[in-house]
Amino acid sequence: MAIVQERRERVLGGIYAFSSYLLWGFLSLYFLLLDPTGPWELVAWRILLALAFCVLLIAVTRKWKRLFAIMKQPRLLALTAVAGILIYINWQVFIYGTLTGHVIETSLGYFINPLATIVLGVFVLHERLRLSQWIAVGVAAIAVGVIVVGYGSFPWIALTLAASFSLYGLVKKRVGPAVDAVSGLTLESLWLVPVAVVLLVIVSATTGITMGTQDGWHTFFLCGVGVATAVPLLFFAAGARRVPLTVIGLLQFLTPIMQFATGYFLLGEPMPLERWIGFSLVWVALIVLASDSIIHARRARRA
Repeated sequence: MAIVQERRERVLGGIYAFSSYLLWGFLSLYFLLLDPTGPWELVAWRILLALAFCVLLIAVTRKWKRLFAIMKQPRLLALTAVAGILIYINWQVFIYGTLTGHVIETSLGYFINPLATIVLGVFVLHERLRLSQWIAVGVAAIAVGVIVVGYGSFPWIALTLAASFSLYGLVKKRVGPAVDAVSGLTLESLWLVPVAVVLLVIVSATTGITMGTQDGWHTFFLCGVGVATAVPLLFFAAGARRVPLTVIGLLQFLTPIMQFATGYFLLGEPMPLERWIGFSLVWVALIVLASDSIIHARRARRA
């Protein structure tokens, strides 16, 4: 009975994790539907509406005690503030890249993210890398160099996304299970409310706020950015608790693959030879990394 229950939990966890990455993969298209809303206004509404959705969820599930318990711990509060800053940078750069014709470069950022996480593990957590992991990181570094030299532009969107999200993951690792997904996103969004207010004031004084000024469908989808932000995160948290890390590691490539396909096939963004070479090197690095993870996991199970 226990074995059947464990298998059921793993299957359910796989579905949750797959759903989270699938939804994240569609975010580029979702944000493009919100034209003419600009990246600054969109991030402001994303912060405020994600907070509203989380507060509603906490109220429905009656988990205020858990949230207040976290707020009484200065260390956890400080870590959620740092996480909030990092996720704001990630959201802002991702939406800016999406709305300015750089969807392919945003996909590169999330392809590089696992490798950036490994580098952080070495320099911050003092972890030791296996030879294959060093090879993967080295190939990725060459790939970035090829894109910079050959394509003639520094991929700052990709590298900022990779750096901010890997650092965000590091902070969440420091927090650990002491902060659940809903409480964490609630506090992170709460810290960012002043940022959202400032952004809306600036947008109002310059280009003008678009919320409620377009047709009903635009307002409806713009109001949905809070749900679109929170739901994949909650699915991810539910999946990560139920399946091995190797499964999460392999599934995470679904999102950048979908973003790359969106940019190349649907939006027709350019992919000159230099970019193809750079992306191919990144994909080689990820194949090496994924193969190493699978082999290492199998050896650990046998041991």
